Amino acid sequence: MASQAASAGSAGGEVWTSKLAFLLAAAAAAIGLGSLWRFPYVAGANGGGAFVLLYIAFVLAICVPIMIAEMAMGRRGHGSVIGSMRRLIEAEGASPAWRVIGWLSLLIPFFGLSYYSVVAGWGVDYARLAIFRGFAGVDAPGSLAIFDELIASPGRQALFQFSFIAAVSMVVALGVRRGIEVVSRIKMTALFVILAGLVLYNAVTVGLGPALTFLFYPDFGAITAAGVLTALGQALFSTAIGVGVLMTYSAYLPKGVSLPQSAMMVSGSVIFIAMMAGLAIFPSVLFYGLEPTEGPNLIFVTLPVAFGGMPGGRIVSIAFFCLIALGAFTTAVGMLEPVVAWLIERTGWRRPPLAFMTGFAVWMVGLPSLLSFNLLKDVHPLGFLPPFANKTFFDVLDFGIADFLLPLNALLIALFAGWAIRRTITPAETDMSPRAFRAWHFVLAILAPAAIIGLMIHILA
Repeated sequence: MASQAASAGSAGGEVWTSKLAFLLAAAAAAIGLGSLWRFPYVAGANGGGAFVLLYIAFVLAICVPIMIAEMAMGRRGHGSVIGSMRRLIEAEGASPAWRVIGWLSLLIPFFGLSYYSVVAGWGVDYARLAIFRGFAGVDAPGSLAIFDELIASPGRQALFQFSFIAAVSMVVALGVRRGIEVVSRIKMTALFVILAGLVLYNAVTVGLGPALTFLFYPDFGAITAAGVLTALGQALFSTAIGVGVLMTYSAYLPKGVSLPQSAMMVSGSVIFIAMMAGLAIFPSVLFYGLEPTEGPNLIFVTLPVAFGGMPGGRIVSIAFFCLIALGAFTTAVGMLEPVVAWLIERTGWRRPPLAFMTGFAVWMVGLPSLLSFNLLKDVHPLGFLPPFANKTFFDVLDFGIADFLLPLNALLIALFAGWAIRRTITPAETDMSPRAFRAWHFVLAILAPAAIIGLMIHILA
């Protein structure tokens, strides 16, 4: 009966086949470029081990409670992010202003996917290069030239971005059971196999010692106040909080599934994959004398140099860039699904045409971000605002969404669950004992908002 109720209330009558299917889908949506691309270079730029410990602490202490809240809101609301928020507000008699959470949970994934798919397209293109050409003998200037050639070509980028979004739309069009569940299961299995293979390769060829020291030996002298806040920002970014996917996926979840256990398992998967990604990347970077602090260029400029010089580098580069493309894919699926779920709920139309129309709209909106690296590289649309001075379309979306709107929505979710819906979200609804519920509620009402506000002040200062 619970399963039927969930099915009847959720957008399009969708429901997960099992708890494991939900966990794999939620983990697959959370584990994307944030863990595989952003985490390694952010950790490298902020001192390694001490940053990693702070990141793990923030995931467990701040992100897990907010994840539980977002999951509870989705399961209780049984609809799209807009529908769930409307039902929760009506049930509690809360201010209609809280509906902004639902709208942010639509705008963030829609516009986020528009520029996220640009980087995902790079991953697909590099996987193609690894398969058909490889990076043998490529030095630092040569690797930079390969990347510059890619971003200087609007048509080439548009082709791979379009292909990526089209494939994502196809999965969403197939629905929860035939599309999202199947792809998530394949992604998580392949992700583990590829990462384990890369780590094993590093252990045999170059050794893991220096990388283990860099990642797990904390030098707290290397941590600054900015580094602490960066660790919090990375924790929020990599756990998919505030993107709408957790609320949407939880709307398809029947009763009887422990939300704290689910949140711990999803966040544990995110941490584990991020650590594995570090051990897949840093051993080669350190062994070949490359800089782990190269920032975003670490993946697309620095690593090809290592691949070009290592034994079996062709196979390793194919595995690695397929990993990047695969990691981005299910995250993109999770970003498109909240928008499609709302459109189904709003219009009553069939899922397939809505999925493809939404995907095409995302691609069109993403074209200015794609052109930010070539034809529009000197255009700064919000240059009159100090925080956006000298920022291209891509930079504006990246900063505005990842550094501002995403933390803002996480803050609002925490405040909403901590203060506005005390009667609706109960210990029974969150599958907690009264004592655990009080501790969770304190984190949402006080600790998490204080931490996120501190992060946002730092970002905007």
